[in-house]
Amino acid sequence: MTSNGTGGKKIKFGTDGIRGVANLELTADVALTVGRCVAHYMSVSKKGSARRALVGKDTRVSGDMIETALVAGITSVGVDAWRIGITPTPALAHMTRALNCDCGIMISASHNPVEDNGIKIFSADGYKLEDADEEAIEALIQANGGGIKPAPGAAVGRFVDKSKTAGTYVDYLRRLLRGVFLEGTIVVDCACGAASRYAKRVFKDSAEEVVFINSDEDGLKINVDCGSTKPEIIAAKVRETGAALGFAFDGDADRVLFVDETGAVVDGDQLMLLCARRMKAEGKLSGDTVVATVMSNMGFEAALKDIGARMLRTPVGDKFVLREMLKGGYNIGGEQSGHIIFLDHATTGDGLLSAAQVLRCACASKQPFSEQTAMKRSAQFLKNVRVPDRDAFYQSKNIQDKVAEVEKRLADSGRVVVRPSGTEPLIRVMVETWDAASAESFTDEIIDAVKSEFNIQ
Repeated sequence: MTSNGTGGKKIKFGTDGIRGVANLELTADVALTVGRCVAHYMSVSKKGSARRALVGKDTRVSGDMIETALVAGITSVGVDAWRIGITPTPALAHMTRALNCDCGIMISASHNPVEDNGIKIFSADGYKLEDADEEAIEALIQANGGGIKPAPGAAVGRFVDKSKTAGTYVDYLRRLLRGVFLEGTIVVDCACGAASRYAKRVFKDSAEEVVFINSDEDGLKINVDCGSTKPEIIAAKVRETGAALGFAFDGDADRVLFVDETGAVVDGDQLMLLCARRMKAEGKLSGDTVVATVMSNMGFEAALKDIGARMLRTPVGDKFVLREMLKGGYNIGGEQSGHIIFLDHATTGDGLLSAAQVLRCACASKQPFSEQTAMKRSAQFLKNVRVPDRDAFYQSKNIQDKVAEVEKRLADSGRVVVRPSGTEPLIRVMVETWDAASAESFTDEIIDAVKSEFNIQ
């Protein structure tokens, strides 16, 4: 990528915004162009009444560089850039709507390594963009913003610090936690990310003792051996302290995973089941339905049936989950990764909100957390293959034939999910059955077919 705009490289939205290696793929020049194009499309061409964009970031070290360039692009087309500073992605979405902005722009690569960064865009209502909006912005970016007129002189946008307004999001979460108090100790891993200052304010009074780890806003340590991508770290701390439970966020706090008192990981499926049971009992589970993805465990689906509820599956990606929730009027959905949407309270996946909802369920029972979240699981084997071109998967007849063969052999006893990653150059292969040996064997067969197709040794 050259220093001239996007350098001829096509910038595309993945399942969760635009991502790339900071300063190699996602450069300052790219961020400048993205800022111009997003601000023009969301405020100018859509005639946004506010003419302002809210900008937030996680803690990673490249955030300052990208923010500076992004703000320059926004203001260059006559749109004000309201800076909220280091903030969780869901807080940015919440405040975009609360502050009546035309859009929200979050600088984050979520759970990705510190070397990466990304840009996520939210509408004025706090929702992630529809495909048509993403495609329109992509076209503008690919044209390096050609045709977008710069704002002359006094019409240039202003840069306004709105970081103090983020306290309203904290206050909102604390209201949801009223009456929630867990006996014993809880451990909270902030992943050296955007949750660090927020989690301390939200959860400090939620238990007899709250132990925060990896809670420094360190842009070189975000997601490094900590947080939801390394749950063994918080598991060890829970066992060391004898805590009742623990939970860990990812870098931008849009997801959360728990561990129980034994240190066993409690994933998004189990967390959604715990909350759905309570919602069902209270008559608050809309349509008696939970929206999940193709990656959710068959045991989760069976457990929902046991309480008179059902699961609707979508492709992987929270935007697909949200789309189905809005379409059917459902109020809980999410992913096994811990990206959970409580639509009665938020417009996007929110790790802090999810943690609050789970704590509310946990403190209402005298059972150990391990018993509250127990779920009979089917065997899922997931393996990844790094490939030169993940999109070539869709044209591979050999891979499709192998998948079809495995599905035929599984019949009604299991499932196969093979898909390109939405954020990395990977093909992900998952086979699920009630027999672990079969799941692993079938997964390896498909992995071999993928390697053969891409000539990978």
